[in-house]
Amino acid sequence: MANSLNTITVDGVTYNAAAYEASQTKETKANDELGKQDFLQLLVTQLQNQDPLDPQDNSSYIAELAQFSALEQMTNVATSLEDLGKVVNNIDTSVLVGQLSSMIGKNIDWVETINEADEEGNPISHKENMSGTVSGVTIVEGVPSIVVDKDGEKYQVDISNVAHVYESTSEVVE
Repeated sequence: MANSLNTITVDGVTYNAAAYEASQTKETKANDELGKQDFLQLLVTQLQNQDPLDPQDNSSYIAELAQFSALEQMTNVATSLEDLGKVVNNIDTSVLVGQLSSMIGKNIDWVETINEADEEGNPISHKENMSGTVSGVTIVEGVPSIVVDKDGEKYQVDISNVAHVYESTSEVVE
């Protein structure tokens, strides 16, 4: 038998209190926001239920419609700005990838953060200077980085960790 302190009875049905509360929260969140249809429905209901002997002035309805129209336009502008921001981010990423691809074949020095644990299992980290040759460019979760080959091992290097980029100075000895 369930503990009566952890249950709730609604319309003769007993529910787990936590599950019932979670289901009620979900329903409330879905109805928090009024949309265009909700506003128009309220306006129609208001018109249907007004006092026929003392009707509301038409100018107040026009003012409400004007406010609604202005709000709708502001919402559209905000959505457009969000979309424009995404386009700008995509362009920035594309330009950056193009610039990074010119680094392929060049040598770089970068700072790698090494996370380890001491003898007692406590996390410690230290920085290590590394060098290698850029072999590619990658985008992970929208963030571009470069792939570096160091002694046959591949490293994904964040651009902010690059310290120096230089041409290969290998000479052919005969």
